[in-house]
Amino acid sequence: MSIQQPDPTLRAALFDMDGVIVDNMAYHETAWRLFCENHGFPFSREMYYTNLNGKNSFDSFAYLLGRDPSPEEVRQMSDEKEEMYRNSYGPALEPAEGLISFLNILHEYGVKCAVATSAPIENVQFTLDGTGLRPLFDVVVDASMVQNGKPAPDIYLKAAELVEVHPSNCVVFEDALLGIQAGKAAGMKVVGVSTSHSKDELAPLTSAVIADFREINWEQFEFVLAH
Repeated sequence: MSIQQPDPTLRAALFDMDGVIVDNMAYHETAWRLFCENHGFPFSREMYYTNLNGKNSFDSFAYLLGRDPSPEEVRQMSDEKEEMYRNSYGPALEPAEGLISFLNILHEYGVKCAVATSAPIENVQFTLDGTGLRPLFDVVVDASMVQNGKPAPDIYLKAAELVEVHPSNCVVFEDALLGIQAGKAAGMKVVGVSTSHSKDELAPLTSAVIADFREINWEQFEFVLAH
């Protein structure tokens, strides 16, 4: 099916994973801090949320190293950091507040739902299977399925392609600045989720901002899509 011409009856909601469908950013921040301390990399909260949050593993480690890492370096460093994250967050793993109810509403209105995340596949499995959320999404796109990571639009364009909805009829839910850039570059509306940045920071960059999914309903989703 071609998605070159928008069909207003076809709509999609595309969700980043970390910091959006799960409220886990504090655990990622702690894991990155420990990883950087172990390897002698400088680390600050501002650096993390500006330069690492939203990037795929290759781009994250390229930033820290100041050069392109080898595939083996990416695998080893990613395994180390993500194991620390999963061990820490596992006991607290749960869906974001209001998410399941919101997804059910979207499905009632025929809206396609997808996850589009820069996270490694192990974290995708950990999150979607550990929370039981996987059946609520029509499509899952991870970093291995696209060439360029956020802020390039590739991952959101791939999700739109797979759910067969034109980008102009897609709403992206994002917490990361790089992810917001990616959604907008894809020609989509973006709703900010204020788990990584404040509502004041996100408001000028997005169509709307929510703290969690208790703060959005069907009428508000339609309004974002229409404007």
